Amino acid sequence: MKGIAVASIGGHWIQLLRLNPAFKNHEMVYVSTNSNFSSMVPNNKFYFVDDFNRKEKVKIFKAFFKIYKILKLEKAEFIITTGAAPGLICLFVGWILGCKTIWVDSIANVEKISLSGKLATMFASRVYSQWPDLAKKGIHYSGNVIS
Repeated sequence: MKGIAVASIGGHWIQLLRLNPAFKNHEMVYVSTNSNFSSMVPNNKFYFVDDFNRKEKVKIFKAFFKIYKILKLEKAEFIITTGAAPGLICLFVGWILGCKTIWVDSIANVEKISLSGKLATMFASRVYSQWPDLAKKGIHYSGNVIS
């Protein structure tokens, strides 16, 4: 299977890399907001997308179309993300295109699911929290990425 793994810089990217053992039998394509991260996933395709947040409407639309082009080109069967905004957009576009989509909420979200995680429950195939107390309708717990 071919998958796309997406994460913004910082903890989101670190948590995504911690999931790499789960991808060992898959062809993976990585997407992030730091072009230098391509060196952390050698022998894999890598795409850079500009970072943005919910207040930057123009950047959201630009990212949507860039991500759409990436997903159409790569034809992945699944998309996984640990966040943040670019990962959510990627899941949304993947949902439109009929991909399986997985959101893994950040381990930093101890008391509640992130806003992006809540939005992901509307269209992601699976949403995971890394805290058992946050597992409820539509949100699953299967352990921590970082322990």
